[in-house]
Amino acid sequence: MSAPRARRLTLVGSVTGAVIVALDGTVLTVAQPRLQRDLHATFAQVQWTSTGYLIAVASLLVFAGRLGDRYGHRRVFAIGTLGFGAASAGIGLAGGIGWVIGLRIAQGVFGALLQPATLGMLRAAYPPDRLGRPLAVRTGAIGLAAAAGPLIGGALTTHLGWRAVFFLNVVPAVALGLTALAVRAPAAPRETARPRLDLPGAALLAVALAGLVHTLVGAPGTGWTAATGLGPTSAVVAGGVFVWHERRTEHPLLPPGLLRSATVGPALGVLVSASAALFGTLFLGTYYLQDVLALDPLAGGLRALPLAVMMVLGAPVAAMLMRRQGPRRASVAGMVLVAAGVLLMSGLGRGSGAAAIGGCFLVLGAGFATVMVTATTVLVRHASVDTAGVAGGLQQTAMNIGPALGVAAATTLMSVAGPGGTTGRPPGDGTGWAADVFLSAMGPALTALAAVAAAGALLATRLPGRAATRPTEGQPDRPGAYGRPTR
Repeated sequence: MSAPRARRLTLVGSVTGAVIVALDGTVLTVAQPRLQRDLHATFAQVQWTSTGYLIAVASLLVFAGRLGDRYGHRRVFAIGTLGFGAASAGIGLAGGIGWVIGLRIAQGVFGALLQPATLGMLRAAYPPDRLGRPLAVRTGAIGLAAAAGPLIGGALTTHLGWRAVFFLNVVPAVALGLTALAVRAPAAPRETARPRLDLPGAALLAVALAGLVHTLVGAPGTGWTAATGLGPTSAVVAGGVFVWHERRTEHPLLPPGLLRSATVGPALGVLVSASAALFGTLFLGTYYLQDVLALDPLAGGLRALPLAVMMVLGAPVAAMLMRRQGPRRASVAGMVLVAAGVLLMSGLGRGSGAAAIGGCFLVLGAGFATVMVTATTVLVRHASVDTAGVAGGLQQTAMNIGPALGVAAATTLMSVAGPGGTTGRPPGDGTGWAADVFLSAMGPALTALAAVAAAGALLATRLPGRAATRPTEGQPDRPGAYGRPTR
């Protein structure tokens, strides 16, 4: 197979896999109320269809990336997509909420296998100095899926029921997985020996991340109790033991060369801060549109549509900006736009029109697309082919932790900033808040989230400049299909 054709096939596989996962999350949100009624489930049980998935995927992403480094990203990608499709079919046929929750957790496991492989395949197929464009295409496709998800999910749920939302993934996932298995690319000599699997390290990291995610998702709604206190305790203990273990084991889960890179830590920090600021703002913005302005979900979604549009249109512009100005300047500019968008939204009120609201989302989308493309490119580019899976796993972990952190921070900030009459619970989750009470708390909460984005801009100044972008060790001479480098 020729190198250009192999690259195109790899890009199509990577983008399609990322879109399947992104679309699944957005369409489910729309289908959850109908699912709850049809299966006679409680609100807490329905919440676990999302929480269980998030915990499973976030805790396994790094280990899944390491599996790709050892056994090949194409193979792990195929297993992930086939398993994701099978779990989706099972959920569509499930007869009770217990089965749905269990299969959603299984879907999270396969999603964890799938996601780092989409980045690992691109790193193996493209030279480091040409990664910006394919990553921009991937980012734009994810933005398009996020925009289309609620519309597709609403149409399917309304006319065919909630089960159709899950059947939507089955055919493309199975087709993609079988194609990945069928493609055979020449094997390549590796730069290093195949890494051994650090199973104790993987287990410790999984416990730490699961405790962290469970705390971020659960504590804002239930408050701090003895049960919720177990999450941060387990995260701290398991995280400390993990660090101790990694320093002493001969084959650590996180390669020392990757961790010693001066760019990996700042790039991850930029991704966490940007996604926390964005998703915390989206969380509050949704309630603002529906509870304060009394818009229905469709009208509210149309107000926020400029965010997704700028994700699609801004991604290729971000790749061009990064190529001309370097990752540092592009990332700083993106973080400044995110901070500006959040600050602009903090000034919205009852009388704000569609143009003002759409402008806020437009600025947010332009900034976030720029950060996603540049920070992800830095992470993947500065990893060798042999560690690209771990780098992809770290990137995906940041993109799971950041939103959970942002929503938890937004909920906590609203309860702190609101007047004494507030319940401390998220708006609309039970008693609800009056519009005036919500607005009085929204401004300070969003200002704090803008400060999070500003901190990310400071981290972005530590990313490499234009002159620092150069090929890294382990670069393939000729790319092969589905993540198999050839020489």
